[in-house]
Amino acid sequence: MKKTVIKRLMSTVLVILLLMTLMIVYIIYSFYRSSVDKIMELGESNMNSQATMIENYLNEGFDILWVTADTVNYMIENDMDDEFILSYLTQETQKVQKEIDENFTGIYGLINGSYIDGSGWIPPSDYDPKTRDWYIAAINAEGKTTIVAPYLDAQTHTIMVSISCLLSDGQSVLSLDIALNEVQRITESMTMSDTGYGFIIDKTGLVVAHVDKNEKGKLYPVNDEQRSMLDEIFKNEQDHFSMTIDKKPCTVFSSLVADDWYVVIVVDNSKLLMDLRNQLIVCISVSVLVFVVIILYLIVFARNIIRVQRKEKESRKKLDQVNMNIIRSLAYTIDAKDRYTSGHSQRVAEYSLAIAKKMGKDEDDQKIIYYAGLLHDVGKIRIPEALINKPGKLTDEEFDQIRIHTVSGYHILKDIHDDERIGYGAKYHHERYDGTGYPNGLVGENIPEIARIIGVADAYDAMASNRSYRKALAQDVVRSEIERGKGKQFDPKIADIMLEMIDEDSNYRMQQTERETKDILVVDDELMNIKMVERILKDTPKIHVLRAMNKDQAFDILNKNEIDLILLDLKMPDIDGFELFKLIRAKYNIPVVLMTSDKSIDTIHMINELNIDDYMTKPLNPFITKELVYGILNGKKDEFKTNH
Repeated sequence: MKKTVIKRLMSTVLVILLLMTLMIVYIIYSFYRSSVDKIMELGESNMNSQATMIENYLNEGFDILWVTADTVNYMIENDMDDEFILSYLTQETQKVQKEIDENFTGIYGLINGSYIDGSGWIPPSDYDPKTRDWYIAAINAEGKTTIVAPYLDAQTHTIMVSISCLLSDGQSVLSLDIALNEVQRITESMTMSDTGYGFIIDKTGLVVAHVDKNEKGKLYPVNDEQRSMLDEIFKNEQDHFSMTIDKKPCTVFSSLVADDWYVVIVVDNSKLLMDLRNQLIVCISVSVLVFVVIILYLIVFARNIIRVQRKEKESRKKLDQVNMNIIRSLAYTIDAKDRYTSGHSQRVAEYSLAIAKKMGKDEDDQKIIYYAGLLHDVGKIRIPEALINKPGKLTDEEFDQIRIHTVSGYHILKDIHDDERIGYGAKYHHERYDGTGYPNGLVGENIPEIARIIGVADAYDAMASNRSYRKALAQDVVRSEIERGKGKQFDPKIADIMLEMIDEDSNYRMQQTERETKDILVVDDELMNIKMVERILKDTPKIHVLRAMNKDQAFDILNKNEIDLILLDLKMPDIDGFELFKLIRAKYNIPVVLMTSDKSIDTIHMINELNIDDYMTKPLNPFITKELVYGILNGKKDEFKTNH
């Protein structure tokens, strides 16, 4: 009850923290987005103000030219001579420069076929006004006052621009030259809160004005960044956009002026949004501080709970390990009864696990099925070893004794594990799908699924392993037997999965791979001791003893043979047994059993410290020797893991 209350309290606090977090994140995000939008609106407004100043300045030139052109049109219509028109243009040029702007450098044009210049400039003899940009632009504009493409004055390094218009006779053109010094001055002051820089560019890419005077008159783009920026500017689909310039995120504001020029301001985002980010940092810091205080309180409050849960988890882990050790020990005990089917339980468990995986079982189900496979024959503990290892055919009475292992196994297992399926695997793995199996003659899916899985795996291993009366069957024979047993002995769906596994096993790896004969190397400087071991093991089936009486003989045999176990004497004249063990273990991963008459505690400590697999005291006891050798040779090699 107490744990339940604490869990609910912790869940409630966590939900509140989560909701508070979401709320604060939403508020901060909304504030940030709103502030950014307002900053962008302010940037657009500021940029538009700068653009308006430049457009008003240019419009002033348009107005001067419009008034002057109106007067010249009147003079043309009244057939006034060129001298009179020149006098008027000279007077107007001086007046404009003196009273309006000295950057309006001159009014000139082609009037009645003659070039007339109010600034007093006399063109060279080959000067043809009709080939000049100011004249061509006016003709192409068809009566509209137009601004001519800017150009860089080579002598003064000043950007000049001409405003031209076609007069009423359709042949004469009047033009006003403007030095863009004032435009340059306005451009140099174009910033966003004293950050960023501005420039003006026309549609051809010519830089009309720039905060960096060295950039004036250049033709953009000169690099990929400028190309990307100009592409966005010329689209003119928005008043600002974001891009990376010099590896820094920036915002670019732009506005079209007089249908030909673009006013541009480029601002580094880190500077543009600095104040906003500082405010957000303060806000986030305060929020984090509040959360830290809450979390510290929860840590203090939950410390004892966590400690209790940790101890409970450790206890549960130890209990699981105990259960695993029990299961493992039972599996060893099962296989120890049958001297001819070493590793059968392990293989059945692995095949069952593989089937479960292909059936899509989760990890918990896979583990239970694996355990059930390990323990499916645990009931054979009740059957005499002589009967299990009988090489010939069993009588009906003997076969009945074998059959009881299913029921015995169920009663052994039902109280060992809280999952009843492990016991069902032992009891029903010999039931047949057609109802002719034992012990209960269950039919079809009335047989527990775990038993149907183990039944297929068990039958497969029986055919793919050596028996006292035959060798392992060929893979194609095993496959045909599984195919023939579908719907009779085996669940068809599970049999199909096993057939799929067989087809995938092109090298026939799913079979008993242990060598039939186990090679044991006995290393002892006394031949009598070696012969004693040979006499003890002579009746043990499929064990071959090799002799070595010194270190060199031992390594010569190890280099030429696949040794399964080494029985090593502790006291030899050429080398101490412990030292020889170290040399062997440095090169070979082979189980080693020490033989010694030394029973001192120091010797036992050294055996444990070096992780020697086991030891026997001399003189050797035949029964202990045989059981120890068999136990090591048939011990479990691999451990089950949850990611098996």
